[in-house]
Amino acid sequence: MDVLVCGGGIVGLAAAYELSDRGADVTLCERGSLGGGSTARAAGGIRSQFSTRINVELSLASKPVWNAFEERFGVDIGLRKNGYLFLARTDTTADRFRENVSMQRDLGAATELLTPAEAADYCPGIDPESFVAATYNPDDGVADPNLAVQGYADAAREAGVDIRTKAAVTDIHRDGNRVVGVDVSDGGATDRETVDYVVNAAGAWATQLGDLAGVELPIASRRRQIAVVEPSTPVPESAPLTIDLDTGSYFRPERDGIALVGGHFDDADPDADPDGYDEGMDIDWAAEAVEQVGTYTDYFGPETRIRRGWAGLYAVTPDHHPIIEQSLPGLVTAAGFSGHGFQHAPATGQVVADLILDSETDVTDVSALVRERFERGQAIVERSVA
Repeated sequence: MDVLVCGGGIVGLAAAYELSDRGADVTLCERGSLGGGSTARAAGGIRSQFSTRINVELSLASKPVWNAFEERFGVDIGLRKNGYLFLARTDTTADRFRENVSMQRDLGAATELLTPAEAADYCPGIDPESFVAATYNPDDGVADPNLAVQGYADAAREAGVDIRTKAAVTDIHRDGNRVVGVDVSDGGATDRETVDYVVNAAGAWATQLGDLAGVELPIASRRRQIAVVEPSTPVPESAPLTIDLDTGSYFRPERDGIALVGGHFDDADPDADPDGYDEGMDIDWAAEAVEQVGTYTDYFGPETRIRRGWAGLYAVTPDHHPIIEQSLPGLVTAAGFSGHGFQHAPATGQVVADLILDSETDVTDVSALVRERFERGQAIVERSVA
């Protein structure tokens, strides 16, 4: 079985590794550098606290890989299980939290419903008077996406994957309805590759790749920013990644007194050109992000310093769930994770390998993630989005 994976981010690498580990002959083509797209700009969160069963199931299927990553791949990804803390300002959000916790616990997640005072026990700097409820999962945490890319890339090479960077897929060829090959531009030369399967794991570029095959993907690129700040009062390194869900504001501790702050606060959310967006941080946005977290914590006072930051891209679908499907005979799509691709990559890699090698998967039921769900009016909206 000859498979060509398009995209050298964490999802593409996980898929390439799983396929090759099970005996497929795999080539991975990345137009730039490995992890150089959205993965390198991710916050590195790994959580089970979602509002839909499928996202929770993808998380729970991925966590065993993250938990044993160093043992399995020989790379310490800096996994820190400080938990995720979600905060609700309104009764409507609190009611949703109760439903989410019940569903998550039914699936095996260790999520707890908390009072605001109990939430302050996990993150002492928050103002409990600002909130009406919270949820916390001690098994959630963060890891370093760049180290995870390194681990998967090393393992993929050892498993036999031919990884080609600065190699762009410029065309996809079909015989009738079946994908049979691609054109790859590598160092100025263009080669025709005959393959049994193509995997579209191109993230923010997945729509462009789909167009080459005549497959329309409802995936938009949206710019998101992260600020690296020095709080006026250090956030304890043991503090969870904390999200004020009603405003979309979040923060988490780094090391040496540094914190990451993020969120999207503008009603406008235009599509971004993945080949030409501003990768720098907007200082006005950073000031607003710090002001937002300062309204409900005592960490980010007037003496907080904004040190640097960056912008990356979410590949967003209308319902904030990925498209994971066989789009055409010979073409599998795994894209549009809407900011959750890093944490769901291990399970997605297994699913992709199953779909190609076995035509079905028992990792979790991904039948609801086909792109036709939007035409059928069967979108499954994820509400726990930051």
